[in-house]
Amino acid sequence: MTELDRSLVRACQEGDRRAWETLVHRYERLLYAIPLRCGLSEDDAADVFQTVCIKLLENLGKLRDERHLTGWLITTARHESWRVYRQKSRYMGLEEEGAGDAGDASSAPPGASLLPQEAVLRLEEEQMVRRAVQELGDRCRTLLEWLYQTDPTPSYAEIAKRLNVPIGAIGPTRARCLQQLKKTLQKMDF
Repeated sequence: MTELDRSLVRACQEGDRRAWETLVHRYERLLYAIPLRCGLSEDDAADVFQTVCIKLLENLGKLRDERHLTGWLITTARHESWRVYRQKSRYMGLEEEGAGDAGDASSAPPGASLLPQEAVLRLEEEQMVRRAVQELGDRCRTLLEWLYQTDPTPSYAEIAKRLNVPIGAIGPTRARCLQQLKKTLQKMDF
């Protein structure tokens, strides 16, 4: 957890509404990714997101060590995803008669097997990279988002035009931005 996250958690514990909004926004993609990976719909993912946020708000005062926030969020979102999946399977009649009760392993969501310890670590790493990218300056953040998060990826010529720089500057700028990102990641506690 970064120092910014620590200060946000402390501010949230003191009742700062803007800090709460910032904290929720920082973890929004992570909290949506888990139920989607578990095979839930986007509407169900939104419900899981909302429930996890409510649980975080209810338990924020009990949070003893902010460094475990990401793990707590992942675990809570995974458990809530499984609960929603089991509940939906009951309502939709997906469980066959005699196939077992909702508490057995067969009632886990289809994508639940995608979340062993390695996948949880990957989700934490993805969240850490998202936070590190947010800490970059606007120019670097924009460039890296265009190069690595836009589909289809714009050409160097398009990026140069948008940034109003020579096309030959894109490669070196990208290298500097990636170095900044690497330094930011190295400073983060994980």
